[in-house]
Amino acid sequence: MIGRARRTTVNLNDESEQIRQVPAYPGRPPVSVRRGAAAPFGWWPAICIALVAAIDRVEYNLLAGALPTIQKEFGFSDSEGGAIATAGAIAAIILLLPAGKLADTGKRTWTVSAIVAVWALLTIGTGLAGSYAALFAVRVLLGAAGQLYNPPSSSLLGDLYPGPGRARAYGYERMAYFAGLPIGVIAGGALAQTVGWRTGFFLVAVPGILIAALVLTVREPARGVGDQLSRWYTDSSTEQPSSAPAAPILSPPAATTSTDPAAPIPSPPAATTSTDPAAPIPSAPTAPMRIQLAALLRIRTLRSVITGLSILFFGLGGLFFWMPSFYAREFALPEASAAAIGGGAGLVGIVAGILTGSWLGDRHHGHRVAIGGWSLLFGTAFLAGAVSVPVLAPQAICFTLANVGFAAAIANLTAANADVVAAHRRGLGFAVLQMLVTLGGALGPWLIGLASDASGSLRLAYTVVLLPLVIGSLIVFRGQRTYRQDAAAALGTDR
Repeated sequence: MIGRARRTTVNLNDESEQIRQVPAYPGRPPVSVRRGAAAPFGWWPAICIALVAAIDRVEYNLLAGALPTIQKEFGFSDSEGGAIATAGAIAAIILLLPAGKLADTGKRTWTVSAIVAVWALLTIGTGLAGSYAALFAVRVLLGAAGQLYNPPSSSLLGDLYPGPGRARAYGYERMAYFAGLPIGVIAGGALAQTVGWRTGFFLVAVPGILIAALVLTVREPARGVGDQLSRWYTDSSTEQPSSAPAAPILSPPAATTSTDPAAPIPSPPAATTSTDPAAPIPSAPTAPMRIQLAALLRIRTLRSVITGLSILFFGLGGLFFWMPSFYAREFALPEASAAAIGGGAGLVGIVAGILTGSWLGDRHHGHRVAIGGWSLLFGTAFLAGAVSVPVLAPQAICFTLANVGFAAAIANLTAANADVVAAHRRGLGFAVLQMLVTLGGALGPWLIGLASDASGSLRLAYTVVLLPLVIGSLIVFRGQRTYRQDAAAALGTDR
């Protein structure tokens, strides 16, 4: 919103002042970028990353859909089946920080493509498993690899999409991620019934291999180019900024000043020292991880966003896991009908929430943390309605609207996470975020299950997540107070 207001001071009648040549890809010619463009390098990279997120969840949740058939063949118990998912989540948490470090130093497109290819191989390995032990080992490896795409892909999106397009770019990835949940379950059950569970896993590995190849069509951007464009978009001056020794991500420095709007945007000098605790140290990509983590956690907005999203995923994980059982027990629905209503309402709500929330967040990106907080509060209010309403139709409407609010919050808070972390350590920033939201998502189903056993009612058990969600909303609102300062610091430290 602020950026849009500032752009009105520019002479819009001079078309040449609205286009610049940006050296976005190392070793390639500069790219023409129109000022204020939400997707200056196109939406194809966001589509590819969304496909990666979707195939991740589809492949991971195939097991849930095919589990009854697999249990009959191998003869393992429900607790042994549940242990597969828990062990995979723990393995992912252990590997996320090294993945974040790699995302800040390695070639991200190659890393994401390699991870997707590994998923496809492990999916084939699932179909080849001849015992519970072999199945457990393969699925734990897949669970561990499942979250590793997030730090490099999130870092890519931060560089390819400046402020006005970030909520949409991250929103599409999250929408695909959550859409993959019910699609994987449905596909697993349908394939197990029609072609056999082993053949089903073999077939789903094919799109994984294709998506791994598609990721290689995305060019590796220069680190920090998205932040440089954000600075240009919000700069009220039409004059070319003065140059200094260029950072490695840009072309050689121009003369001291330039009024040629078509000239490449040079990189201002990197900050040497700073008393701002949120400012990254110059050697962040090579510094010890504990120093990098300490610097990240000094960013106040980041702490608020991570805490809010972790609580949100805690609630959302429990919500999705138990809602089909809730419908079956509270409304006496058959298992298939309960799963269809719960999964369908959740999917509709998530898609609507992502689209609405990302549009609002990009239109008013100076307030996207507050938008995330209000969305989280909106979702919590309708979740309370979904828990308390005893009639099926209004209950399903409340459940759908709860997912609308939660999804809108996810789109905006994920984009805000990118805004307040400097480009050269954004991969590690998203690794920390993904590690904590994965933990929160894993705890939600377990704690609601414990509450259900203790109270004898899933309806009462759902109240366990209501208070934490309200607290999470308040924590997110607190982050809006420091958001602009931390976002400006992230842009300035890349200069």
